[in-house]
Amino acid sequence: MKIIILGAGQVGTSVAANLVNEANDITVVDTDAQRLRDLADRFDLRTLQGHGAQPDVLMRAGGEDAEMIIAVTNSDETNMVACQVAYTLFHTPTKIARVRAQGFLDHREALFGGDAFHVDVTISPEQLVTDYILRLIETPGALQVTDFANGRVRLVAVRAYYGGPLVGQELRALYEHMPHIDARVAAIYRQDRALQPEGDTVIEADDEVFFAAAPKHIRSVMSELRRLDKPYKRLIFAGGGNIGTRLARVTERDYRVKVIESNLERCKQIAESLERTIVLHGDAADEELLLEENIEDTDVFCAVTDDDEANILSAMLAKRLGARKAMALINRSAYVDLVQSGPIDVAISPQQATIGTLLKHVRRGDVVMVHSLRRGAAEAIEAIAHGDQHSSKVVGRTIAAIHLPKGASIGAIVRGDQVLIAHHDTVIESEDHVILFLQDRLRVPEVEKLFQVGVTFF
Repeated sequence: MKIIILGAGQVGTSVAANLVNEANDITVVDTDAQRLRDLADRFDLRTLQGHGAQPDVLMRAGGEDAEMIIAVTNSDETNMVACQVAYTLFHTPTKIARVRAQGFLDHREALFGGDAFHVDVTISPEQLVTDYILRLIETPGALQVTDFANGRVRLVAVRAYYGGPLVGQELRALYEHMPHIDARVAAIYRQDRALQPEGDTVIEADDEVFFAAAPKHIRSVMSELRRLDKPYKRLIFAGGGNIGTRLARVTERDYRVKVIESNLERCKQIAESLERTIVLHGDAADEELLLEENIEDTDVFCAVTDDDEANILSAMLAKRLGARKAMALINRSAYVDLVQSGPIDVAISPQQATIGTLLKHVRRGDVVMVHSLRRGAAEAIEAIAHGDQHSSKVVGRTIAAIHLPKGASIGAIVRGDQVLIAHHDTVIESEDHVILFLQDRLRVPEVEKLFQVGVTFF
């Protein structure tokens, strides 16, 4: 697929890194020559210096035959205008724009539908990160929580601890312990090495386990792998930017929420916009301030400023002073791996939270949802099966009979309003939503072929 990416910032670079490895023809446009040089040194792609909303720049970038434009500059207005220009001049089939300002998002249907701005998909990284963190808060003890089929199926990552009923036992014991609860373990990671789960696989302490289940069964399955965390009540968000303010707004009615912000004017602004949240002016890495605010009684300390180092240090300090869970928003992927194995419980990558929304528009076959897992190495996909037994490689076949790529597994199937946890004898029907886990995202093209009607596989 020929794709133009406007903006070589953190989001644009992350998108390019994910797409360039999948045999896409990528051109990245930015005004910053140094950023473009860095990208060209790292990846096999084309770069072009210029303003992405200018018609001549889009023309030189290959706008005439581009199949997709992804506008992710730091300017909402530039992104919106670029999509409009691409539509008017080139009739680009798919136009995606990053839109951050709440004022635009509040009028999404009026602005991005009909005869207004011709933007097919709007993405708000701040909103996606907010939703990502909110799911973690709602699922105490989880490392990652992803939704499929409009929330009817969840894929949850959890770390197994000594004392969990299933730890030290074969995986088949899960079904013996909970015969009335349907769940499927999709993947196990042991010391960063992926294991394909089988009935005789033994769960060990410190394993990272991914399982699929209906939301109402999540806590029951987690209780087999670790001691259940009590529901969270007291939250502290370090940073009163877009993400911190959004998090406070959606949690303040159900939790006791505090926000720490270093900018006095910003403190006043968010204090006026929030109803029940306590807004504190100060440094989130100030030990005295954290102790005054009873950090030892805090269930979740979540650092969401735009400074990686500040987030890491304040989260580490909060954990040392007694916070039950410490989370930190970290942009640099190298930091994420380092931090996740230390005192911080959850390192949150904005790129990982955002990239899936873009990838689902690039995937071939009828893919309706993509989630990036384990810092982008793995992927979970929701694909719709079409056709019949003669034209499809999956329809009319049991899961055991489907030739899945190595490291791939089917976790669940959504059929209408019914959620079916996958078993070897489950038969896939046309229009089923199939949730798959891939340990290696480089195997994605093989899965895409499976779900393309009339395509020969192997």
